[in-house]
Amino acid sequence: MSRYMVGIALDALLDDEELRVRFAIDPIDALVDLAIRGISLTPEEIEAFMRIGAHLWSWTDDVVAGRIH
Repeated sequence: MSRYMVGIALDALLDDEELRVRFAIDPIDALVDLAIRGISLTPEEIEAFMRIGAHLWSWTDDVVAGRIH
């Protein structure tokens, strides 16, 4: 597993509200978008992202935004 690429993918999902919404609606489309951006994930990493589920990304604005300096 490439921790670097997974980190970049996580950052993209945390930073990009449109991408988070797309991930919630169609995770494959959002992951394809990441691949187009040059963020290459292994099949195992893609599967792990698919298992996370959309609920995780819905709390990020409230919880994370107030703590980023």
